[in-house]
Amino acid sequence: MRNSRWGIALLVALVGTVYFLDAVLMPFIAGLILAYLADPLTNYFQRLGMKRVWAVSSVFLVLMIVLALSLLILIPLVVQQIKQLGEALPGVLNWIEGVLAPQVQEWTGYDLASELSNVRETLVENWRDAGSYVAQALGQIGRSGMAFVSWVTYVALIPVVTFYLLLDWERMLNNMANLVPRQWVDDTFRLARRCDEVLASFLRGQLLVMLCLGIIYAVGLTLLGLNFGLLIGVLSGLVSIVPFLGFIVGLVIALVVALFQFDTWWALLGVIAVFGLGQVAESVVLQPKLLGDKIGLHPVAVIFAVLAGGHLFGLTGVLLALPAAAVIMVLLREVKDRYKNSALYDARSEPLEQQTQHDELGRDDKRESS
Repeated sequence: MRNSRWGIALLVALVGTVYFLDAVLMPFIAGLILAYLADPLTNYFQRLGMKRVWAVSSVFLVLMIVLALSLLILIPLVVQQIKQLGEALPGVLNWIEGVLAPQVQEWTGYDLASELSNVRETLVENWRDAGSYVAQALGQIGRSGMAFVSWVTYVALIPVVTFYLLLDWERMLNNMANLVPRQWVDDTFRLARRCDEVLASFLRGQLLVMLCLGIIYAVGLTLLGLNFGLLIGVLSGLVSIVPFLGFIVGLVIALVVALFQFDTWWALLGVIAVFGLGQVAESVVLQPKLLGDKIGLHPVAVIFAVLAGGHLFGLTGVLLALPAAAVIMVLLREVKDRYKNSALYDARSEPLEQQTQHDELGRDDKRESS
């Protein structure tokens, strides 16, 4: 009973700390997640003969090169395509109303044109006002100098926190293990290994799957000559955090753009071929190699965790959502296993030792009677 009270008190203190210090905790939680993701690469460099500090420095060098290439190449292209999309949006809506809507009404009987008028006005108005909203936000940030300095400081702290956590990762884990009460060591380590398997399979594996799918979709659509192919590929890769959602969203958007741009069935077949290639690569290569047979988080659990974390704790809650969901899922599975092995689940079945003793006593009674 006393242990339960301590556990409840610790949980309440942890939730209260996250709630009241969510902005301050953001760089530390982000650094912790990045250190967890980069630890396998650091260990690999150590196995090559590097000292820990040089291995961590090498990992940071790789990350900085990737970040620099992204800032110099990918981000300007994506921003340019977003701008082009804003300019082409009215024409796309006109084409949907004048060409696609009559076809949909002829095939299904649904009057799509009547629904698009309000959607068109809302989208165009909001898209034109987006620039003024951004300008107002930047002006507000400029007027609030202290908030801007705090935001820059928090972002700059992330690589610093990541470096020191990654440098002392093994020592930190050992110190945490030494704090576990000795009577709970076996169960705690077993549950921790299960949590690590779920997190590793989802965070590390699924993020790599998202990256590979985004590259396949972006390169394939760009080679087809599809407008906004890079933007659609990046969006599909990001949404692929939920299995099949990135495929569905990206395919629908790409088909609409291809039909608007080329007005031929061959372009639609090309888009379908690109996304089909991505699904084949995910099923045959990416999932088996990067995820293996480890059980990740259910897609519904992912959606609920991210939405609930963001609603309760803001950006900090979003960062904590998936690790917390993985731990909760492992604990629920442990509760389920213990429940199914308890007498409450099947009160008629006796434990194996009692059943064996009962059988031996019955045989002894038979021998004595004979």
